[in-house]
Amino acid sequence: MNIATIILVYVIAWWMVFFIALPVGIRSQHESPDEAVEGTEQAAPVNPNLKKKAFVTSVVAIFLTVGYYFLATSGVIKFRTPENSPIHSSESSNKE
Repeated sequence: MNIATIILVYVIAWWMVFFIALPVGIRSQHESPDEAVEGTEQAAPVNPNLKKKAFVTSVVAIFLTVGYYFLATSGVIKFRTPENSPIHSSESSNKE
């Protein structure tokens, strides 16, 4: 497994976890009128905690990437077609 695959898995995992974490713990200005900012939409969040969510997302994405790496390299889950599959036999007959 090359480094580009690992980086790609990490980036995809990071964005998936980040989008899952975005709505967690959000209070809108409508729900807390004492913290509302004049001139903003009432549905806007009071404090989205983006730095904290980005940090937690990074940690979770690292664990997911490491888990994927160990599953892919251990052979528990096969990501490649077997050598005796019809796909390989048709490719080898075309080369001859």
